[in-house]
Amino acid sequence: MSVTLPTTGQQTDQTTHRLPRQQDRSALTRALDTLAADLDGTLARPDDPTWDGARAAWNLAVDQSPTAVVIAETVRDVVSVVHVAREHGLRVAPQSTGHNAGPMGDLAGTILLKTSAMRDVQIDPVARVARAEGGAMWMDVTPAAAEHGLAALAGSAPDVGVSGYTLGGGMSWLARSHGLAANSVVAIEVVTADGVHRRVDESHEPELFWALRGGGGSFGIVTAIEFRLYPVTEVYAGVLFFPLDRAAEVLEAWRQWLPSVPDSVTSVGRVLRFPPLPDLPPHLSGQSFVVVEAACQLPADEAADLLAPLRALGPAMDTFDTIPMIGLSQLHMDPPGPVPGKGDGALLGSLSAEAIESFARVASAESSPLLSIELRHLGGALTPGRMTGGAVSGIDAEFALFAVGITPTPEAAEAVESAVVGVQHVMGPWTTGGVYLNFAERPKTGKALFGSYGTYARLRAVKAEYDASDVIRSNHPVRPATEADAGR
Repeated sequence: MSVTLPTTGQQTDQTTHRLPRQQDRSALTRALDTLAADLDGTLARPDDPTWDGARAAWNLAVDQSPTAVVIAETVRDVVSVVHVAREHGLRVAPQSTGHNAGPMGDLAGTILLKTSAMRDVQIDPVARVARAEGGAMWMDVTPAAAEHGLAALAGSAPDVGVSGYTLGGGMSWLARSHGLAANSVVAIEVVTADGVHRRVDESHEPELFWALRGGGGSFGIVTAIEFRLYPVTEVYAGVLFFPLDRAAEVLEAWRQWLPSVPDSVTSVGRVLRFPPLPDLPPHLSGQSFVVVEAACQLPADEAADLLAPLRALGPAMDTFDTIPMIGLSQLHMDPPGPVPGKGDGALLGSLSAEAIESFARVASAESSPLLSIELRHLGGALTPGRMTGGAVSGIDAEFALFAVGITPTPEAAEAVESAVVGVQHVMGPWTTGGVYLNFAERPKTGKALFGSYGTYARLRAVKAEYDASDVIRSNHPVRPATEADAGR
C-alpha cells in the first residue's frame, strides 16, 4: 500500500491500495466465489446481469465501478466482507442508500458494501429510543415512532438513509429546537476495519463514538444506530409560493422576519423550479417559484400570528396547516426516487439586504438550470456550544446554502455544475469557509467540514487507531494520522 498525504488538510481520497497482481486475481476470484456462497445477502460482479442495478447510487449521475458489490443482509455478511477485503488488499466502501455518493471517486480495488437490505426498526416507547439497522431509511422510522406519539430528528426526504444522514450530522425540521440528529444518538453498532463488531456509546470506546457522530463514514460500517425520540406529534407547517419575479422582495421579507422567530421554528427560503413532468399537478409542472417553507412547533393560532408578515405579501399558494409529524417528509418536495443530479453547498454568516439581493438575482436568473437553490436558517440549538456530543455538535453559521440541478445528459451536467459554482461565487463574500457535510457534494478540506484543524486532527487520530491501513472509505474520507504528523 502506498499513501500520499496532502499537506494542506485537503479532505480528498488520495490513498491508493495495491490492486491484485495477475497471479493474485485467481485467488481473489476464488475468495469472492466463496464469499458469495456463504453470504446471507448477495454479491454482484461486473459480468453479472444484476451488476448495473447493484452498483447504482441514489444519484444516478454517479457511475460507481467497484471490484464487487455486496448487498449485506446480516452483521455476519459485513464482517465476512471486511475480512476478505483485508486479505486481498482491497478496500470497503459502506453505503446505505447512496445519497451524496459523488465525492467517493474511483472505486477500483474496492468492495462496495450496501446495507440497504438491513432495514429493521425497533421502537422503545418507554425509553423513547429507536434502533434502526444500517440500511434503514426515514420512511421506516418516522411512521413507527409516530404510532407511539414520538418523533425522530428525520431528514427532509423519506428515502434518506438514517445512518449516512446521522453520521454527517443530520439537520431536521426540528433542528433549531433539538440540534443535529447526531446529538441524539445514544449508541452505534459498527464493524471496524479489523472485522470486529462493536457497540459503542459514551462509556464504551468513547473516542470512536465521538468520531462517528458527525465525522462521517470513515471509521467503520454501521450495522445499527440507536437514537432518542421526542414527544412531538404534530406541527404547523407548510409552504408559501410566490411568483419567481418576486424573489428579491420575498426573500428580503423572510430575512427581516427571522429575528422574530423562536427556536421552535425552522424555515427555508428557496427558489424552486419544477420540471415539466406529467406526474406533477398542472399548477406546479414546469413552473418556477420563490418559496418560504417552515415547520412551527407552536399552536396554530400562535403560528398564524407569527406568519402574518409573510402572508401579507400575498402568496399565490399557501399550504400551511397543522399536520402530523410524518407529513414533514413531503414538506421540502424532494424528488420521490433516484435521479441524476449535481449540487453543492456552503455555510453563510449574517446576511445583509445586499446578500439577499445577490442571492435572489443569481437564483432567479432565467437561464439557470438549477432545480433548487435554498437558504436554511440555522442558529438556535444548532449554535455551537448549545448541544453536546460528537465531532460535530453544532454549525458555526447562520445559514446553510445548497444548490442542485438535474443532469440527464452530459451537457446538462456541465451546465448545472457551472451554475452551482456560480451561486457559490456570488455568495462568496458572505461564506464562512465551511460547509455542512451532508450538503458537501464535492471534496472539501477537513477544516471546511469540521470547523477546525483540531477536530480534524482528533478524527485522524481515531482513524489511525481503528483503521491505520485505511481499509474503510467514505465519500468524505478522514486520513489516518501518521508518525510524520506528530511533528507538525
